[in-house]
Amino acid sequence: MRFLAVIITGLALVAPAAHVFALLNKIGMAKADYFIAQQAYTGWWIVGLLLPLALLANIGNAVALRADGTAVMLSVAAAALIALNLVIFMVFTQPANAATENWTVQPENWESLRAQWEYSHAVNAAVTLLAFCCATLASIR
Repeated sequence: MRFLAVIITGLALVAPAAHVFALLNKIGMAKADYFIAQQAYTGWWIVGLLLPLALLANIGNAVALRADGTAVMLSVAAAALIALNLVIFMVFTQPANAATENWTVQPENWESLRAQWEYSHAVNAAVTLLAFCCATLASIR
């Protein structure tokens, strides 16, 4: 279970990290260029399935490591951070996706939606990195 918690949480970090690395190049793009660039993410929803798997893997890790209080707390923290990622996505990222119909419709407030979308991914990258650190520390104790 330790291995799965670390690997799945690490894989869940890949997409938000990719968004962070692209943020500085994309945040100032002109409207037409930004909407074209966003089409690179078509089909990325499948990567989002790693988040519930990471949540379950870290809960499973907490159960498996129940004899080690510190490892349990770290695993629970990892699971809680993954849950926080999902909340941030549902509150900030998904509404921007919905308002733009996955970046195929260009509403008047597209710039504020862009900021909401980009920065919610950046926050989620930090949250998921912390989850990965917790999962790793729980597993190497």
